[in-house]
Amino acid sequence: MSCREGFMSPQTETKASVGFKAGVKEYKLTYYTPEYETKDTDILAAFRVTPQPGVPPEEAGAAVAAESSTGTWTTVWTDGLTSLDRYKGRCYHIEPVPGEEDQFIAYVAYPLDLFEEGSVTNMFTSIVGNVFGFKALRALRLEDLRIPIAYVKTFEGPPHGIQVERDKLNKYGRPLLGCTIKPKLGLSAKNYGRACYECLRGGLDFTKDDENVNSQPFMRWRDRFLFCAEAIYKSQAETGEIKGHYLNATAGNCEEMIKRAVFARELGVPIIMHDYLTGGFTANTSLSHYCRDNGLLLHIHRAMHAVIDRQKNHGMHFRVLAKALRMSGGDHIHSGTVVGKLEGERDITLGFVDLLRDDYIEKDRSRGIYFTQDWVSMPGVLPVASGGIHVWHMPALTEILEMIPYYSSVEELWDTLGVMRQVL
Repeated sequence: MSCREGFMSPQTETKASVGFKAGVKEYKLTYYTPEYETKDTDILAAFRVTPQPGVPPEEAGAAVAAESSTGTWTTVWTDGLTSLDRYKGRCYHIEPVPGEEDQFIAYVAYPLDLFEEGSVTNMFTSIVGNVFGFKALRALRLEDLRIPIAYVKTFEGPPHGIQVERDKLNKYGRPLLGCTIKPKLGLSAKNYGRACYECLRGGLDFTKDDENVNSQPFMRWRDRFLFCAEAIYKSQAETGEIKGHYLNATAGNCEEMIKRAVFARELGVPIIMHDYLTGGFTANTSLSHYCRDNGLLLHIHRAMHAVIDRQKNHGMHFRVLAKALRMSGGDHIHSGTVVGKLEGERDITLGFVDLLRDDYIEKDRSRGIYFTQDWVSMPGVLPVASGGIHVWHMPALTEILEMIPYYSSVEELWDTLGVMRQVL
């Protein structure tokens, strides 16, 4: 018998008229286990699955469980050298998505032994590493994760957390106020520092580098750090209040990133910043550890998140990225506004805001929370409202979110600093 007649893998048949066949053995025979009772130590995932035409949802869900854990397209002899029942992921429940044709929520349980302790990088490499390009699926989205307490305790989490930050700043009972310096690119370091001073002296708690302010020819990072530190100390001396500027330490390599963080610490400033998605989780966790050990607060920007989370049927929901950030480490993160220029649904936004800052969050599908999450003693992350915000958004923000409102541009501030104080 020729290869074409009998031994070619069905996976090579990709024409629409043929459909998709997973391999020499159906995934659901091993990885679809509706009778499975989840354990307290399992990592649980909720995937929005859109199968290819002709692929049953059970097979699609089982394929996700297999390809994100121990499985491959065929049976291999080395399967007999380990215990698949101990290590395999399991698709234990599937339900249709109301109002969406051919979309299903597949629930997958992963044994904790599959993951390296304290590594968001390894967790994502396993759960979302390769399976999103799988031929059996037209689209795949990771909607939520349940991180078990046993795994939570392997992470250090935020460098300091909400309460410690308020203690450091001596600011209680109100949102913190800040703005991003604009234009975000093109200013010299001296003029950039001048803008910081005017904002801080006018009543803001913080000013901020934008995500793409790193170390460009028109403004090298060391010069920016020096002029911003001068603005901080001058405004503090004149107001008697603690001030800060989010100095972006994001760099092209981890060594340079840490060098910038060290310089910020030597200047005595209270806070630095990192782009955690473009910089990467390994770099972010390293920077978080440095900040914890050296008394620096760490603000997190989520640049690039919409590439991952904006499509409704493919990618990863921001609530998953928010949980990952809390584990990796950060004291603040941009979280959407409901009002303003950026996309955000009220109930869904409130759901991941609570996942960032609360200790225990109950399952609530109306807010997009698929699993109850217990963070035990891990500090909370302060959510940041940012994007097209002006002073008249303040009442809505404080009512809806009860968190930090951020102003998106300096130009909006000159005539409204007095109004901001009246609003608060």
